[in-house]
Amino acid sequence: MSIVSTLPRWDMTVVYPGLESQEFARDYSSVVRDIDEFAHFFNTHHIEGQATVSLGADTIKTVETIIQRYNTVLEATSTLSAYISCFITTNTHDSLAQAKMSELQKSLVTLKQLDTRFTAWIGSLDVEALIAGSTIAREHAHILRKAKLLATHLMGPAEEELASELNLSSGTAWSRLHSDITSQLSVPLEVDGHIQDLPMSVVRNMADEPNRAVRKRAYEAELRGWKQAAVSLAAALNSIKGEVNVLAKKRGWQSPLEASLFDSQIDGATLDAMMTAARESFPDFRRYLRAKARALGLPRLAWYDLFAPVGKSDRVWEYDEAAQFIVDQFGTYSSRLSNFAARAFSEQWIDAEPREGKVDGAYCTPLRKDESRVFANFKSSYGGMSCLAHELGHGYHNLNLAQRTMLQRDTPMTLAETASIFCETIVREAALRKADKQEQIMILEASLQGSCQVVVDITSRFLFEQRVFEARKQRELSIDELNTLMLEAQRETYGDGLDESRLHPYMWAMKPHYYSTEVSFYNYPYMFGLLFGLGLYAQ
Repeated sequence: MSIVSTLPRWDMTVVYPGLESQEFARDYSSVVRDIDEFAHFFNTHHIEGQATVSLGADTIKTVETIIQRYNTVLEATSTLSAYISCFITTNTHDSLAQAKMSELQKSLVTLKQLDTRFTAWIGSLDVEALIAGSTIAREHAHILRKAKLLATHLMGPAEEELASELNLSSGTAWSRLHSDITSQLSVPLEVDGHIQDLPMSVVRNMADEPNRAVRKRAYEAELRGWKQAAVSLAAALNSIKGEVNVLAKKRGWQSPLEASLFDSQIDGATLDAMMTAARESFPDFRRYLRAKARALGLPRLAWYDLFAPVGKSDRVWEYDEAAQFIVDQFGTYSSRLSNFAARAFSEQWIDAEPREGKVDGAYCTPLRKDESRVFANFKSSYGGMSCLAHELGHGYHNLNLAQRTMLQRDTPMTLAETASIFCETIVREAALRKADKQEQIMILEASLQGSCQVVVDITSRFLFEQRVFEARKQRELSIDELNTLMLEAQRETYGDGLDESRLHPYMWAMKPHYYSTEVSFYNYPYMFGLLFGLGLYAQ
């Protein structure tokens, strides 16, 4: 296997030569035409919410036709959307990609409206009889049963249509604003005695620098950067949370959290049990944080010490070394997993280079058939390697879903994190086995870091989001109020494990997970995935 020694950018030309290519234009036109024809089919067959619909042979045939055509349309739109998004997230300055996505979203609104009409129509049917009478329906039983329940949480047809059309100019636009601002934000920072204007993603990557003075300067520069952007980001957050509150109420949900639990396919009792267990573990995590402070010779950790390395390692984890390690260790689980990772590296599925205009963080997106693309801001460290393994775990999940229909691939976030946590665990256990004592300390501490983030910090994010939704019912929140809610949530969770005068009041500005009208509470599923993934690994 050939693995490059410099940080790669992913290869999108195997899908289309470019956004202006004839091949892209052909498939784009085909998708728009297919969606329009699908809408015509809905209109011709009166697919919409009704009092009751008799379940005769014609109705069953109509359901089967819709499922088959919907799967075909979703396959094509998913590839187009992912392809364009890959250009945008790696360069939010790309005006052509932004324009293409804006055009595509108009057709996706139509598809969303058809999905809502189909859900309402399924609510009019005897779903269990439908499943019993059709092989295709039986193969999509989960989706149909979910639609039957969701149909009870729809507004009227005109309201749903208006909400989906307005979302492009409201929630989706605010989300894009957050992405554009945060990816293009640069801050001045002293590096080696010289002031440099650095992308926020590069500054945030300094959080695990061994030198505390460097970490502190980066933290202070980061806070200055978020303060500079806070007016726009607060407007975006207020607008998104306000919109979600209104729609949740109109659709008959008790709260945005209830709607989130439905999407995540868990109930409130399960969430409560998990959050109770998390809180019961806080004393142990605070004990870990105090022990880390002692190891670093500090009275108390500041926020910028959370990711400071403990222990020593001569291993640098350059990209090519990290790639080979992942491929080798995935092979201890299965050759299929290892071969998948090798293919991802050799076929340039990964964009690892941090750069200006590229959004922060990491993700994996299915692209076409069994192909995915992995987005990362790689740093040569154990954490950088572990992050790649995590995202490749998502890709392996996508590989295993590839033979399913698009509707069958609908996966709740609580399950989506399982394969990624599993793959993280594989490389951690392997790294521990191969390390000397000092390096073992570093790896174990990095693992505790990760668990602390997924249990303690995730709880702080959950509490913050809950309180923002509640307060937003009354009015918009100021920057100071958002900062206060963030700090209160951090103090409540980290407790005496951190210096409360050195927390991060602007985490609400940084995290993209808060900025979506489609997905709220994009936090607790990570905790569920950690616990479930570790449980599977233990088996």
